Amino acid sequence: MGKARQTRKFAQVKRIISDKDARFKAKDKGKEVAKIDPKKTDVRELPKTSSALFFNYNTQLGPPYHVLIDTNFINFSIKNKLDIIQSMMDCMYAKCVPYITDCVMAELEKLGQTYRIALRIARDPRFERLPCMHKGTYADDCLVQRITQHKCYIVATCDKDLRKRIRKIVGVPIMSVANHRYTIERMPDAYGAPKT
Repeated sequence: MGKARQTRKFAQVKRIISDKDARFKAKDKGKEVAKIDPKKTDVRELPKTSSALFFNYNTQLGPPYHVLIDTNFINFSIKNKLDIIQSMMDCMYAKCVPYITDCVMAELEKLGQTYRIALRIARDPRFERLPCMHKGTYADDCLVQRITQHKCYIVATCDKDLRKRIRKIVGVPIMSVANHRYTIERMPDAYGAPKT
């Protein structure tokens, strides 16, 4: 004899425990789903995107370039024997205007006699000074705050932590010293020297 055929059972549903089941605890029976009050909900505000950005492309960047300089960028330029303004022009193939904030100047003054050459270079009249209106003299926070407000700057720094913070901000290129010359990252292909 052959195997007996099994008939399919149609509309078979998994058994679900009903709300009235005795296995539910008495205190859980009285609970109801909390209703969301639209007046009490937290409103999250997202930061507005800059009108200078076309997707990740920053339209405010163009010659003459405005370059915010960090303390260690000046020190690395001295160690690599690079003239700051001339090397910037060699990197960008255009005129560059270096800017130094009051926080960077204060940081250079705090470093003392070992960095007196960097301080003399920073006081060059070709460098534009930017006044700071905030409390404290921490240059990294000052630079990050300034580039979030105005996206027209390129940030020149060799500090790894600061570069990591700047990479999170969309549309801000970073200039640094590598292989005895300046390199630029996150710059549109139409402008400036390649990163290599």
